[in-house]
Amino acid sequence: MNTSPEPAVELLVHGVGGTTPQKMLEDPRTTRVTGDNTASLHRRTDDAADRPWSDTTPSREAYSWSNLTSGNGARALWLLLLPFMVVNLAHWMRPDVRGTRRTQRLYDLLVRLIALSLTVLLVAGACSAALDLLAWQCGASAACTAHTSWLGFWGPDGGWWAQPGRRLALAATVPLALVALLWWLSHRTWSAYESASPPVRALPDGPDRPLLSLPGFWYGRTLVSRLRAAHTAAGLLTVTAVLLTATGTFDRTVGWWLLAALTAAGWIAVAAMEQGHGRSEEEPDESETPVLVGRLPWAALALLAVTLVHTGWSRPHWEAEGALPAGDGFYPVLAIVQGALVLGLALTAFWLHRNAPRMDRGALLGLGGASVAMIACALAGMLTGAVVQWLGAWLEPGSASTGAPGAVIAGPPVQLSWQSSTIPALLVVLLVLGAAALRSVLRRRAALEPGVRGRYPDESCAPDRERSRAIASAIARAGATDSAPKLIGWLTAASVVLGLAVVAGALTGKPPAVVAADAPGPVAAFAEFSQTLGAWLAGILVLALLAVGRRAYKDAGARRTVGILWDVGTFWPRAAHPFAPPCYAERAVPDLSWRMGTWVDATGGRVIISGHSQGSVLAAAAVWQLDPATRSRVALLTYGSPLERLYSRWFPAYFGARRLAALEEEMPCWSNLWRETDPIGGPVGRPSVDVGPLPDPLHYGRNLRRPLPEPILGHGDYAADPAFAETRAALFHRLAGGRPEPAVPRQPAAREGADAGEPEPERPGP
Repeated sequence: MNTSPEPAVELLVHGVGGTTPQKMLEDPRTTRVTGDNTASLHRRTDDAADRPWSDTTPSREAYSWSNLTSGNGARALWLLLLPFMVVNLAHWMRPDVRGTRRTQRLYDLLVRLIALSLTVLLVAGACSAALDLLAWQCGASAACTAHTSWLGFWGPDGGWWAQPGRRLALAATVPLALVALLWWLSHRTWSAYESASPPVRALPDGPDRPLLSLPGFWYGRTLVSRLRAAHTAAGLLTVTAVLLTATGTFDRTVGWWLLAALTAAGWIAVAAMEQGHGRSEEEPDESETPVLVGRLPWAALALLAVTLVHTGWSRPHWEAEGALPAGDGFYPVLAIVQGALVLGLALTAFWLHRNAPRMDRGALLGLGGASVAMIACALAGMLTGAVVQWLGAWLEPGSASTGAPGAVIAGPPVQLSWQSSTIPALLVVLLVLGAAALRSVLRRRAALEPGVRGRYPDESCAPDRERSRAIASAIARAGATDSAPKLIGWLTAASVVLGLAVVAGALTGKPPAVVAADAPGPVAAFAEFSQTLGAWLAGILVLALLAVGRRAYKDAGARRTVGILWDVGTFWPRAAHPFAPPCYAERAVPDLSWRMGTWVDATGGRVIISGHSQGSVLAAAAVWQLDPATRSRVALLTYGSPLERLYSRWFPAYFGARRLAALEEEMPCWSNLWRETDPIGGPVGRPSVDVGPLPDPLHYGRNLRRPLPEPILGHGDYAADPAFAETRAALFHRLAGGRPEPAVPRQPAAREGADAGEPEPERPGP
């Protein structure tokens, strides 16, 4: 039935993991309307022309953005840069406050400095592996080079390469190649993601304007370019500093002091760049990268080249003994610096939290960003230690622990040995937290199970214990998502305690097994066991990541699974770390805003943007980018949406309760469907918007129309519920100013321990 002479279209946006346009449009014959192989809009082939609205078969378009996150095998490489993605999230987790711009800028600066320290840590880990273990230690040991025959050319009898400086200069190509790879990945994605131009539309200004509506929010081209220059320079300067520390133990000539002074000046320049790298969101930043910023990486590269020549200069009497001098002192200092930065971030965040409106104070007393930053540091340290420990164990097979008395090589830096020794303890913490979460789920399932049958008062079938338990289990498991703040809080506390233990142990200058050698038997055995098991677990961690990446490269299904991680973690722009996985929203949000705006301008029609899961977040962000005139012709339909459950709690400055209330005022035609069995989506906390909880499964038992058991849908297939089509039709008629919205059947909310035969009260509808 045509209800309006104006054309109308439903714009579908899929969620995490992605799907095909054919499945979204429920038709094998589709045609691409606009877009490219990365992200595109599709329609059914039989529905290419615009037409008026139909309640049963509306004209539909599908926006496919899955290739932005999981489109090719190279995406799996980002698994190795997981800490960069995590620390980038910390930037966006600051509490929502009005005013106090100076404190907000301090928060952003501290996050950027923590992110910079992770780049330094990664490059330093590559230096420990290549320069320390391979070139300095193994190259100086005839037994080690005999075991690794491919290193024999630079062993003690290797002729020209026998000098330590020449081995170090050659091995420096490994961290140099790593920095080049990071730069290339960031530059390649920068041109495809951050360079998508935002729509140009006149938006109202004001002090309470939603931050996601700022014209330059989804355009990070200039910022990422500057951050990339700073982090690239920092990586190169780290390699330079390691080489200078090594040569400085043998001779400190005038040339050495000059190179050291230039390296210090480079670090000062990097720090100054970080201090001035705030985001500019009020307008799209089209400015060119300053000349000095653009030339800093090249200057650092030139300095490294001169240092390589200086390091490889002939020093016949220079001999390598023990571990590389740069290792044991560097890692404890870096850990202390990271701890101080995280502590400063926590204090700043708590100050902002105290001044935030009570309704927008977020999770963990505003310390979500500091907790995530701490976890990022722990992840980076664990991955770095895993690689170096694994290499050290491989270079000396059969030894109980690297670095022990009588070992062929001195082994990895002491702190990395202590870090790997804490992996078993961290694993125990994770197991305890998992057991506590499982116990909570089982208790809630037992409390919900008696009341499940009462949630279907119109059905005449007898109670089924297995069916009730399955439904109660689905609801209890979905509710476990709400305990994430507690779990992250405990994990952060464990990371802090273990980090302090690692630094304290590293300051002894000896690995755990050596420190505990003179302790009572059980203590010494436990230290030896922890160090050995930690080294094994570190190796397993590296192999697991490599296996996942290799499988994702070959298997499209596994690649899609890996892509789901990035769908959740890379929604936010790269504001802190340029080597983090790219932000797909900087392409998707402008795409959606452009499509809605240009379609309304061209046809004068109306649009329902329909988003599932992460697609609902993209839809909300795109709607915020529209001018009021265009927005008045757009309705928003969300389902399985994490807007409140995830984004409002963890990112209050952008999706807090005050922001969602403002979106409701700006979007009077907005409905949100949700189920209690959905572990990701939920209500948005606006009674006039929320429709639910929807029954899941649709029927408790068998009936004449549904003779087979209905599945528990959870987070998927919201369109299978009749309420979806009814809500969509009612939403359009509200948008068109037509008949009022009809009531949609809802399932009563769960009451723990409710009587099985007593119907529970329904939640008020929109």
